[in-house]
Amino acid sequence: MAAAADSLLKSGEVSAMIRQGFLSPSSTPFSSSRFSPQHPSPPFSSPPPSSSFSSSSPSSSSSSSFSSSSHPSPSTPPTTLFDMIARENQAHRPSAEVDHNEKRLRLQERIARVLAGARPDWGPGDVELSVSSGDGFRVSMGVHRRVLAAGSRFFAENLGRRGGVVEICECDDVEVYVEVVAMLYCGDLRRRLCGEGAKRVLGLLKVSAAIMFDAGVTACLEHLEAIPWSEEEEEEVVSVLSQLQLRDPVAEVLQRVLVESSSSSRADAIFLRLLAGVLQSKDEKARRDMKALMLGLLREDNAQTGELTDRIDVSRETLYHLCHKCLSSLLVSVTDAAMLDENRRNDRGNLMAEIAHEADNIQWLFQILISKKIADEFVMLWAEQKELADLHGKIPSIFRYEISRITAQLCIALGKGEVLVSKEARFAVLSTWLDALYEDFGWLKRACRGLDKRMVEEGLCQMILTLSMVQQQVVLLRWFDRFLKKGDECPNLQRAFQVWWRRSFVRRFVGEEEGGGQYPSDLQIVVCDQSA
Repeated sequence: MAAAADSLLKSGEVSAMIRQGFLSPSSTPFSSSRFSPQHPSPPFSSPPPSSSFSSSSPSSSSSSSFSSSSHPSPSTPPTTLFDMIARENQAHRPSAEVDHNEKRLRLQERIARVLAGARPDWGPGDVELSVSSGDGFRVSMGVHRRVLAAGSRFFAENLGRRGGVVEICECDDVEVYVEVVAMLYCGDLRRRLCGEGAKRVLGLLKVSAAIMFDAGVTACLEHLEAIPWSEEEEEEVVSVLSQLQLRDPVAEVLQRVLVESSSSSRADAIFLRLLAGVLQSKDEKARRDMKALMLGLLREDNAQTGELTDRIDVSRETLYHLCHKCLSSLLVSVTDAAMLDENRRNDRGNLMAEIAHEADNIQWLFQILISKKIADEFVMLWAEQKELADLHGKIPSIFRYEISRITAQLCIALGKGEVLVSKEARFAVLSTWLDALYEDFGWLKRACRGLDKRMVEEGLCQMILTLSMVQQQVVLLRWFDRFLKKGDECPNLQRAFQVWWRRSFVRRFVGEEEGGGQYPSDLQIVVCDQSA
């Protein structure tokens, strides 16, 4: 029966049945004892705050060390049908109001636990301390003037020699204020704070500093220095401690995040050591993990350039120094592979690994240069590797295809507009490396995981179409002949060929033969004489 009553009550069917004439007050089958409200008296009163801080004589002495103001519980009348309807309406209040009240009840329970945990052996309090929040929530407690004055310079200055009523209004967090008052009674603050998180302790620290509770400030700082912080908490700790300006004790807490003032050259030495360590690592898994980590961090730094004004970044000179070093090592390895004879067959596997290793290093450095938007110099640097390109054709594809992957990556970046260089630089890259890319394209498709051949072809098409018409013709006619011989083993540049064809024979934009250097315009300039 009770379950059925609860179901009707929650579903709102009681009032509906009465309104429709299906239920009369006398015919309700629910006993009043089962639905009598049993609301405990609220533990704390909530009158509006009067001032930020005030002191007056108490109207009555406190009966215990800590107590909360409360309302007397009225006698519970018998439950009637109209009471049930009222409860039903109460159950259908807006959820925001219900949530707010539930939060207040939970807060009251937490504060009651804090008060219960304070030292009970001080006898009746001689000061009534009232703490209220901006929304009118108030906690009143009986405290001892000598305890508050001994621990807090704020209370010592404001309480005077006799007791009274002290009100602290417009608090951000009533619970934190009550907790700090309880800390004034605590003999071992370090133990009391044990297990608290950084955010909670920061709140206690702010209140302790506000009431000049020196022992509480010291305990909070020592606790913050000892516990780990998340990155979000780290920012909050630095922000709060900077605002409080607590001087000497703060330096110890912030020692884990404060860095010495250093020049960019000193930072560059660290960057060089880290990057060189990744490039030289022989453990492929560890190297792959660190490459991903470093690339992610460097990209993250680049994204925050506008937000952080005092950041130090890896220099252009350091990155290109490493590029030149890797290119030199790659040239040495390719030269050895080109001179490999039958007597050095055992060296074949080592040479393949060295070439792949150095080529992968160059690709990684190129990704970093792109993320830093300083990859323009690399385009000409790669175009100037003519000796390496000549040796490329003298070694088997199984040795060299990783080198062509560098060209493919560069073409994708140029085609997307991620790297901006002159058309002479773009044409120089194609003149040096395009034939090698044609030769290795089949190997790239089959052996290079993560390389999208369509992206390579699209990048090549876009890159070619940014050249002059004369350069487009040279490149695309050579591609046409090679594609007829190699088919799918050659990149498919038909889209670029179609655009070039239309530009050349259909939509022809013919330049003026005479009047070179002049800019024809319909703009008319009229000079007005203002003197008239």
